[in-house]
Amino acid sequence: MERIGADAFEEGRLKRPGNWIVGFLADWCPYCRSFLPYLDALRSLDGLGVLLADVTDEGSPLWEAFGIDVVPTVVVFRDGTPVYRRDGRLGRGLGAEDLRAIRESVPHG
Repeated sequence: MERIGADAFEEGRLKRPGNWIVGFLADWCPYCRSFLPYLDALRSLDGLGVLLADVTDEGSPLWEAFGIDVVPTVVVFRDGTPVYRRDGRLGRGLGAEDLRAIRESVPHG
């Protein structure tokens, strides 16, 4: 899965056209490591790209730009604009039920 940094975004927008699921994950987070296979499973959806926004560095501007308080956090973008967001929960992260909600949020057409 492709890792991206702050340079892939501009003013809260992803600099790529199309439908993208972006997982904001940190290497030091055990819940992020647990969620990675779920995020990878989303790559099977047609017409959708999946990216990993690396926020391992707690000084990354992505924390503030997207108001991230907990990782993992997933944002769905359509033509650069965020259209859906699912935030992890402290002490729990994200799991299978979140994966279903993310799949259902993917824009069609």
